[in-house]
Amino acid sequence: MISFEELVATVLLFGWVIFVATVLTLMIYKFMKNRGLDHNVAVYYNRKVIHMLAGGFVGIIVPFVFKTSLLPFVMALFLAIFTYIPHKIGRLMYWFQTEDNMYEVSFAVMWGLMIALGWMMSGGNFWFGILPVLFMSVGDAITGLVRNTLYKKRTKSWWGNLAMASFSILIGTILGAAGMLAGAVASLAEHFEFKPIDDNIIVPSVSFAILLLAKFYAPWLLTLRLA
Repeated sequence: MISFEELVATVLLFGWVIFVATVLTLMIYKFMKNRGLDHNVAVYYNRKVIHMLAGGFVGIIVPFVFKTSLLPFVMALFLAIFTYIPHKIGRLMYWFQTEDNMYEVSFAVMWGLMIALGWMMSGGNFWFGILPVLFMSVGDAITGLVRNTLYKKRTKSWWGNLAMASFSILIGTILGAAGMLAGAVASLAEHFEFKPIDDNIIVPSVSFAILLLAKFYAPWLLTLRLA
């Protein structure tokens, strides 16, 4: 049964994400533009800010606040709709959205899907879904920030993947060796393009698959901390 506290947390977290997407990143965009950064560079930085402050921050909170994955999943679907509508009506939030892709929509969908599937497939351990979400939200953001700083454009870079791996392997220790392996493989997979599938699908899917394989075929690789 959904508790009142969970409902309040959902409203607050949803409001936080909307604030990050519509107010904070717009302010950051204007600041970067005033400092002479190109539009595309500012947009790319903002997308990574949203990854970390929305997807990553909220993801970390979920295991400590929610008893089931229902409300986080519903919240993610509403956010997917929220980011899809501007594409549909042709009024993009230009400070982080682009006409050539809807990666922010797939980000929201995968965020909710991973948390829901992870919770269900693990028998109630949120971290099975949260780790892939953190690899996607924070790990992928780190590699993006590194390569955007180095090259000022969207491009793949092993330096970025090394930075992502440093974070992902470390946070992966929450689930033991399997989590560390999932973080390492996710960091490697991020380097390669599999068009039209984007990183927001590849990174969490690959890492989630590794965790599930470990659960069913190599449970000794898992350390169920913070379950």
